[in-house]
Amino acid sequence: MGKIERRQHSAAYKAKVAIEAAKGQRTVPEIAKQYTVHPSQVFAWKKILMDRLPELYADGRAGPDRTDEELVASLYQQIGQLQV
Repeated sequence: MGKIERRQHSAAYKAKVAIEAAKGQRTVPEIAKQYTVHPSQVFAWKKILMDRLPELYADGRAGPDRTDEELVASLYQQIGQLQV
């Protein structure tokens, strides 16, 4: 028996399949056949999508990342030093 290679799918591919499954216009087995993945994989990607969607709207707006805040603080510090 030969070794079975695992296929690795990109995040965009997984999202595309999961969104199509979430739409509910076709059955999961139909989607799995079209994208040549196992139906249980489609269900798993759909579950991840549905679980993480609320995170996108957690505070109602997209705020700056912590790294952006640190950068701004650093720049203000440099401005203060230049003025002195």
